[in-house]
This record gives sequence, C-alpha cells and structure tokens, in this order.
Amino acid sequence: MKTRIAQLRKERKITQEELAKAVGVTRQTITSIEVGKYTASLVLAYKIARYFDMTIEEVFDFSEEEL
Repeated sequence: MKTRIAQLRKERKITQEELAKAVGVTRQTITSIEVGKYTASLVLAYKIARYFDMTIEEVFDFSEEEL
C-alpha cells in the first residue's frame, strides 16, 4: 500500500522517530509502512492521519488494494 507519510514528514520536518513516538510505535514500524513492507492497522492508520490533521484516505492510497 502506498502512503504519503514520508512526504508529509519531510514537509513538516518530522523524523520517523518523532512520528513513531507520537503514534505509539517503533521507528522501524514507520519505516516498514513507508516502504510498503507493512500495512498499518486501522487504529494505527487513524492515529497517523490524525497526527497530520488529515483523513486516512488523504494519507493512505487504497487504489491498488483488492476490495
């Protein structure tokens, strides 16, 4: 799944570590989500989206996912 997390972090000058602490996960989890090796749970996706004051759909791209 593609995300805009890396882009949003860079725009706001936030490190992976800072985002991870804010949403209660490890830096490695954020890295894995950014490179597409891990799909965030709904709860985590919500926390990340809220952190950036956005909706889940604005942060995560579901267009290539099978429904």
